[in-house]
Amino acid sequence: MNRLFRSLISLLTILAGFAISSPAPAHELRPSVVELRETEPGEFAMDWKVTMAVGSAAIVIERLGPVIPENCALQGEAMQRIQSAALMGRANLSCDGSLAGERFGLSELLGKSDAIARFIPRDGPVQSFRLTADEPAATILAEPDAWSVLGDYFVIGAEHIIFGWDHLLFVIALVLLVRVPWPVVKAATAFTIAHSITLVATVLGYSGLPGRPVEALIALSIVFLAVEVAIVLRDPDRQTLTRRYPWAVAFVFGLVHGFGFAGALADIGLPQTQLATALFAFNVGVEAGQLLVVALTLVVLAALRRMPSVPEASVLKFATYAIGITGSFWMFERVLL
Repeated sequence: MNRLFRSLISLLTILAGFAISSPAPAHELRPSVVELRETEPGEFAMDWKVTMAVGSAAIVIERLGPVIPENCALQGEAMQRIQSAALMGRANLSCDGSLAGERFGLSELLGKSDAIARFIPRDGPVQSFRLTADEPAATILAEPDAWSVLGDYFVIGAEHIIFGWDHLLFVIALVLLVRVPWPVVKAATAFTIAHSITLVATVLGYSGLPGRPVEALIALSIVFLAVEVAIVLRDPDRQTLTRRYPWAVAFVFGLVHGFGFAGALADIGLPQTQLATALFAFNVGVEAGQLLVVALTLVVLAALRRMPSVPEASVLKFATYAIGITGSFWMFERVLL
């Protein structure tokens, strides 16, 4: 049991440390994307972008290629190149008959990464699919499946919190500051409502902000909470702004984070014929991911309180400073670079 508690206690410091060392973009979940677009009747352009780990370019080029429908033939050669830590590819296809029931995608997905596949016919609704390492290709449907869109974008939303490091660190810092379960849940829900407002408004074209300022403000939100946590650790009775009004602070910063979510969804793409379903599922997935992070962080805090041999103040101080330093690094990086 003590070993389990110690493992739980390590969660915060591991998350913060990994965020510092990770070379991946901090705030966005940018999965690989495969798109099959009909350009003329029976003629298709297939494009793919595969995000890569540093130093894996040669492996990706050698092992990865497109999966094309069986009733399609390549026109010329498929072209691939490395650009901005991603493998970019394009192929032109000539196809006979309907593509319903045919498969397209990638030969494989390296590691545990995901991909989004889009089928875009000239005279029909867009179909979106989530590809995984186990299923790197998708089957084109005669009609789009609303349940498939619902499930795929729910998972994408949850992953965006769990693997989107600056959103994740913001939620963890909020829990460290507020501590009490019900106020934390209300603050996390306010955060979801706020980012849902700006996300939907941006996707529908009613609002929008440039990406770089948004990225810097998201990092600033992490630094703001980390500073407040550090103040409370020195003076537990201090009533900071977030401790007095946690839901209000979470709501304000949630509006900013919503623009970041919109940027990620712009890269992923949304099925225009099922836009409302995809947006709803994405936001519910984000909320589910947030509540999971909140629950795990509260478990860690409870475990700390039950283990007098472990210096709770030192562990929390280390986690807080790691979160603050990470947020500061991201903020200066996004402002200056």
